[in-house]
Amino acid sequence: MKAHHPSASSAAPTTIRPVAIAGTGSYAPARVMTNHELEKLVQTSDEWIRTRTGMIERRIAAPEEATSDLAAEAARRALAAAGVAPEAVQLLIVATITPDLPFPNTGCLVQHKIGAKNAMCFSLEAACSGFAYALETARQFVATGAVDTALVIGAEKMSSILDWQDRGTCVLFGDGAGAAVLRQARGRGILTSVLGADGSLSDLLMVPAGGSRMPTTEETVRQRLHYLKMNGREVFKHAVTTMSRAAKEALHRVGLTAADIRWIIPHQANMRIIQAISERLDVPLDRFIVNVQKYGNTSGASVGLALDEAVRDGRIRPGDRLLFVVFGGGFTWGVTILEWE
Repeated sequence: MKAHHPSASSAAPTTIRPVAIAGTGSYAPARVMTNHELEKLVQTSDEWIRTRTGMIERRIAAPEEATSDLAAEAARRALAAAGVAPEAVQLLIVATITPDLPFPNTGCLVQHKIGAKNAMCFSLEAACSGFAYALETARQFVATGAVDTALVIGAEKMSSILDWQDRGTCVLFGDGAGAAVLRQARGRGILTSVLGADGSLSDLLMVPAGGSRMPTTEETVRQRLHYLKMNGREVFKHAVTTMSRAAKEALHRVGLTAADIRWIIPHQANMRIIQAISERLDVPLDRFIVNVQKYGNTSGASVGLALDEAVRDGRIRPGDRLLFVVFGGGFTWGVTILEWE
């Protein structure tokens, strides 16, 4: 007698659960580097940096601090805020372009540091869009019931890949981490996400050497090819256009307008980009959560760090609709819309 194997069409449909952020955490290294310190390193000025980027200072990790250390501290704070024990985490994702090591993945290192022994772990690389990419990936796991509790962390030690002789890039970036715990929502939670990429523009923002395309040699080190390289003018142009378009698409998907959003949390790339997005979306800057002046561009950590600050200082309240919008090397971009609970 043959065993009966139900066809896909006769299988019970998967119940999609609403997913919410249950707690947030962040961490910024103790050392503050001001624009005046940068004046001593490269030919620049406090006035030039302020007027073109809005940045006043940024945090720089200690030599003994790695990305996993920053991530672990942000994770502990997010778990405490959510009232979740590390052992309850079933999925742990670290979004980073500055991993401790080529392998094992940084997620495994964070798992060990925080005691999340029951979590499957991986790292995700989408540059400055990493937090949005990781958030949507984790949401899918929780929404389908594959896991009940997920931990998403965006963490970067950008100072480790900066050329401190390149005034066009070293003034822009800082180190930090932001984390979020995802669980089934009581209300609507995350409403939608729009993610995208355009690999044809990958050469505009990259670290050329150190991978399989250009392995480390004495010559690559001599030519300083292991540091971040960026075409700032082109990145600015694509960032503003793409983020604005993706934000409008996400709003359209859920039948909302920008007027329905209480807070927009943009990638903290620089103040000029944020101002341009404000104009394109016709949303006043006082409805944007901005901390670029304190931390600079922390890449995949920036949205998580800004979100946690705004939650902890009381600006974000239950029922608020939030829109995250990010853009990064690859090029990659992402938008997330959610109702805070």
